[in-house]
Amino acid sequence: MISISEAYQRVAENSEALPSVWKSVKEAVSYYLAEDVIAPIHMPPFPQSAMDGYALNIHDSKNYKVVGEMKAGDEKSFQLQPGEAVRIFTGAAVPDTANAVIMQEKVSENKDDIILLNSVSIMENIRPAGEQIQKGATALTKGTLLTPAAIGFLYSLGITKVQVHKKPGIAIVSTGDELIEPGQPLSYGKIYESNTAMLHSALNLLHFNDVEIYKVKDDYIKTLKLLESLINNYDLIIITGGISVGDYDFVGKTLKELEVKELFYKVKQKPGKPLYFGKKNQSNIFALPGNPAAALSCFYIYVRTCLELQSGNKNYHLEKTVAPSVSEFIKKGDRPQFLKSILNEKTVTILEGQSSAMLQTFAVANALVYVPEEVNEINLGDTVEVILLPE
Repeated sequence: MISISEAYQRVAENSEALPSVWKSVKEAVSYYLAEDVIAPIHMPPFPQSAMDGYALNIHDSKNYKVVGEMKAGDEKSFQLQPGEAVRIFTGAAVPDTANAVIMQEKVSENKDDIILLNSVSIMENIRPAGEQIQKGATALTKGTLLTPAAIGFLYSLGITKVQVHKKPGIAIVSTGDELIEPGQPLSYGKIYESNTAMLHSALNLLHFNDVEIYKVKDDYIKTLKLLESLINNYDLIIITGGISVGDYDFVGKTLKELEVKELFYKVKQKPGKPLYFGKKNQSNIFALPGNPAAALSCFYIYVRTCLELQSGNKNYHLEKTVAPSVSEFIKKGDRPQFLKSILNEKTVTILEGQSSAMLQTFAVANALVYVPEEVNEINLGDTVEVILLPE
């Protein structure tokens, strides 16, 4: 059995970014760039009016003759002489011979002439070509998460394809003869299977959508054949249940027969002690405890870390903070614990129902309070470490 920090480190050390692929920008949101993106044009590509008003070729008088009009998208231009102006609208190209734009509210209009009501300075209200970024400069660096704003920025540069890290193909495997599908009659000794739906939802929340679900009974040969097939076809395999050492727990035995390299089995923590992590070829393999709350805790702490690193995210750590506890808690045993909690603006509440089999409390939690090995109890007002769960 290894420590939490050692288990976390082994996951990080064995979760490499997947190869890069070319992806359409419009489909690349939530992916991480695999290469720098270089701006192919200036942005803006021409001097641009920041206001509705008049573009001026400044001279000594406040009187200007209006010789035309420019709206956004016009390709025409004007050769303005000193003392001449054109009516111009926001986003329109400013003529090369204009050196300022004055807001329409700051002039008096009289047919084809205007009188300035305020003084104007050189380049006022003109966005110079390349003000946002110069052609040839790095627009976005390798490792950048492509957010909606980043997608818009790339489109504004005319970029339609980018190199991103491939997202992992993921298989979720549920094991257990006691499990039946929701919607079926619940006979004695059976329970509704919930882990696959829970984990699938957690993956979708994190923008991992290449997911397939498999279910297998407690049968050695069937488990062996299924896992052998999945190892050859998926980047990440998440197994729930069957990893303990009972007579009908076949996951560990079949992984060993398949020569999966065991990187750790059992972590000194609660919940989620019987956690397995291994690797074979391109596949990373997690076997999570069958108890739902334990499985989800392990998913957020360890599986999510692997997923983010495989996707090229170097800032993969969950956000942490500290807060005073408004709850009391007495720890049983010496294992560090992750406690389902609700973090408010200034305090954190440790919830009732911390059993690894219970999801009702987890359903309303937005954080985990971490209780180290050396801490035996939490008193009112104690400052505790809080791990924020993904929203």
